[in-house]
Amino acid sequence: MVYPTSPYIDERDGALRIAGTRVSLASVVIGFQEGESPEQIIKSFPTLTLAQVYGVIAYYLENEKMINEYLSQVQHEFERSVPPLSQSNPELFARLQAAREKMASKRT
Repeated sequence: MVYPTSPYIDERDGALRIAGTRVSLASVVIGFQEGESPEQIIKSFPTLTLAQVYGVIAYYLENEKMINEYLSQVQHEFERSVPPLSQSNPELFARLQAAREKMASKRT
């Protein structure tokens, strides 16, 4: 897919990143979607400037449908490449499940 050009966005190896950094576009956009302010976002990513974060948010808002499709694709690829804990470490998964059940039973 061809993404609109922006001084705030670089496309490298199929990934959208904040220009001049290794911070993904997804990291900033997801923070914004979750209600974080640009000031809160730069606290999580100190290599970014406030202007970069505002630029990325503007880029997202101008291309919202396309970027949401990109984020969905990134999420799908991540889920496909990372096996669930129940498969990758069944023993740990069982211990966590038992702890959840124990905590739930104490609440009732």
